Amino acid sequence: MLVKRMVIMLLSISVVLGLIFGYKAVGNYFMNDFFNNMPAPTVTITATEVDEQQWTSELSTVGSFAAVNGTELSVQTAGVITAIHVENGQAVEAGDLLFELDTDVDRAQLQQLIATAALARTEARRLERLVAGESVSASDLERAQGELAQAEAAVETQRAQIRLKTVRAPFSGVLGIRMVNLGDYVSPGTALIALEQFKPIYFNFTLAERFLTVIEPGMTVNVHVESQQGLRVQGEVIAVEPRVNGATRTFQVQAKLANDDNRLRPGMFARVSMEIGAPRTAKVIPRTAVQFNPFGNVVYVITENEEEGEQEAQLQVQQRLIRTGEERGDVVEVVEGLQRGERIATSGLLKLRNGAVVKINNDPDVQPSAELNPTPANR
Repeated sequence: MLVKRMVIMLLSISVVLGLIFGYKAVGNYFMNDFFNNMPAPTVTITATEVDEQQWTSELSTVGSFAAVNGTELSVQTAGVITAIHVENGQAVEAGDLLFELDTDVDRAQLQQLIATAALARTEARRLERLVAGESVSASDLERAQGELAQAEAAVETQRAQIRLKTVRAPFSGVLGIRMVNLGDYVSPGTALIALEQFKPIYFNFTLAERFLTVIEPGMTVNVHVESQQGLRVQGEVIAVEPRVNGATRTFQVQAKLANDDNRLRPGMFARVSMEIGAPRTAKVIPRTAVQFNPFGNVVYVITENEEEGEQEAQLQVQQRLIRTGEERGDVVEVVEGLQRGERIATSGLLKLRNGAVVKINNDPDVQPSAELNPTPANR
């Protein structure tokens, strides 16, 4: 009797559990069937067509500006600074007087040497008359003329010594901040102030050795200075280093820029680009249209899918692998995988999958930028 009860209880429990699991399985089946057959929501995207542009091969690198002439002015002799004729940051012309050192003792010595030279000149003239009258020998005259020449040379030497105590601008440019003050005692070689000439200005950069036969003087360079609100200026190559650096396998190039507004200063960093070779036709698309993945670069191509009963064709997207080439600004070159005129998605890519239905909204406010030389505003 007890066994019979146990069997009935086990059968009842089995029936109840079967009903429960059966109900769960049926519910999961219908739920999965609903989600599998549920129509995917339409994704709003922006789109564009594959375009063709004429591109010229471009070199791009970085470099820095250098002054046409630049130096730290110093003195060649010792003395006390008695006059300063310039202000910090002042523009000067070649030959302008900048500093003066004490020359009182030197000028006194100059007067003494001038007097000695005058005496020697008088003696030489007197002996000339006596030689003409054969009152003295010619050797006496020669000795007097030699003493006169020495005296005059001493005068010129002293004058040169005085000139060394006046510092003048060797070229036109802009002064820096002076490093000495009025009354300072300076010794030979003491730096007084920096002088830079940067109108025009040089721009120095390096390139890989494979471009050595491509770069020539006279080529145009486009320089982009990010620190000056994205300033873009053009210049001209004026010199190419004839040898290659054995350690870096690069060579140096120097360009010259006008710099009329003095915005470019020595030592500033900038990017430079220059076009080389003949123009070529390149298929281009916006960078935002490409998903860059480790296995390859992907775009979503827009196609029309006409279904029965539909009044108008639906727009769908399909993934396609492409091979990209050179990048410029907001656009990228397509080497393989797309043809001119094909439509591709340019935004909303993270919401897309193969066969997704899309709607295109190309309002200017939402359309991504696709410029070769973008200049975004600072905010």
